[in-house]
Amino acid sequence: MADWPLLTLAIVLPLIGAAFILAIRGEDEEVVNRNARYVALWTSLLTLIVTVVIWVLFDPTTHEFQFVEQVPWIPAYGIQYYLGIDGISLFLIVLSAFLTPVCILCSWDSVKVRVREYMIAFLVMETLMIGVFCALDFVLFYLFFEAMLIPMFLIIGVWGGPRRIYSAFKFFLYTLVGSVLLLIALLVMYFETGTTNIPDLMNAGFDPDLQRWLWLAMFASFAVKVPMWPVHTWLPDAHVEAPTAGSVILAGVLLKMGAYGYLRFSLPMLPDASAFFAPFIFVLSIIAIIYTSLVALMQEDMKKLIAYSSVAHMGFVTAGIFTMNQQGLEGGIFQMLSHGVVSAALFLCVGVVYDRMHTRLIERYGGLVNRMPKYAFIFMIFMMASVGLPGTSGFIGEFLILVGTFEANTWVALFATTGIILGATYMLWLYRRVVFGEMVREDLRDILDCNRRELLYFVPMIIVVLVMGIYPDAFLSSMHASVEHLVSQTQGTVSLAQATAN
Repeated sequence: MADWPLLTLAIVLPLIGAAFILAIRGEDEEVVNRNARYVALWTSLLTLIVTVVIWVLFDPTTHEFQFVEQVPWIPAYGIQYYLGIDGISLFLIVLSAFLTPVCILCSWDSVKVRVREYMIAFLVMETLMIGVFCALDFVLFYLFFEAMLIPMFLIIGVWGGPRRIYSAFKFFLYTLVGSVLLLIALLVMYFETGTTNIPDLMNAGFDPDLQRWLWLAMFASFAVKVPMWPVHTWLPDAHVEAPTAGSVILAGVLLKMGAYGYLRFSLPMLPDASAFFAPFIFVLSIIAIIYTSLVALMQEDMKKLIAYSSVAHMGFVTAGIFTMNQQGLEGGIFQMLSHGVVSAALFLCVGVVYDRMHTRLIERYGGLVNRMPKYAFIFMIFMMASVGLPGTSGFIGEFLILVGTFEANTWVALFATTGIILGATYMLWLYRRVVFGEMVREDLRDILDCNRRELLYFVPMIIVVLVMGIYPDAFLSSMHASVEHLVSQTQGTVSLAQATAN
């Protein structure tokens, strides 16, 4: 079964589902919408099964790319349809496939207009997300990476809130401008080496001076996607205006694209430049952690608060990646996965009360534990995971990152630790205001607790968060070989990075 084109199957399955939805016809719009929902759900569940099979068949003892598929695509220029995964990309594929059925379930009743188009947009998005993490040809990666802008732009612009057009264009322009520089870097690397093959480019050994220019061009694209301070301002607007499922996929997967770019391109291909710019990344990461945490404390909108917390958590990820040591890198990847589930779940928690009350203002809530005990318990678990409570996924990622940053630079570790304190402050403040206290508003007295459909997507997410926190080796063991290889690729420059940082 390992010889089957499983990666292509995972990429193509959502497109087949989208084609089926497109073919659905009928005079009764309600029946058409219901059929579209079920086709999207079953397609996404089949894709999830395929990615789990890939995980089961994955060999954690080697750093080599696995499930490789290589077919000439544009032979005149040496461009190939080249797929493969390692321990760094494995779980990002599973995460993408895991969150897509969650998005479809959470939109089941809330999306009532253009339902077919909505489901098609999410299935196309799933294809592109999985494609990004599988691509081993730079051109193929770039096409998947940029094409994701289209369905996300439509999801925000068509099904978003009152300022959806403004937010969609801001999201599109920010990410597009950075990606133009990434394309220039791709062209320079192609003319230097004559190949777009990512494994070959990792061993190309570019001139150190050229590396710095290429690194900056890549940084312009990846920093916007993360997003790093100060190019993060599109994210709160996009989250606030996006439908709940749009926020889930944006926070859960799209923010990981930038960090993945650093892991796949910046570090292995441009190790000298990565070492040179590591102090710069540390400074931006610390500003992101502290500044956006303080901004989160001042928010009145629940979605904006969680959006700013995402910037802070991704600050931990970028700091961990550029320590360029085993603990920091594994912590960064683990935190990406943890944040992908936890932040997605927090946006779903906001979506639950928004569907009932049609407001996200914190001051409009209070005392929900009296009427919604299941919701209060679910919200508490994800809030605790967000602040890094031991026993949850958030603790493992943050702990490994802090160990790695302490080894690289004690000052970075010290300042990053303040982010944990601030994170606990704004999340506990949010939880206390929304869940505890007296239920003084009359319109909250009839609010309903989580229904079966909501429990259907919350329970698996809780299980994932607890398993990652209690038995992290189930995930870390598959990363070890790939991360060790990445560290060995950059080890000649690690001492330079640490000397510069100190």
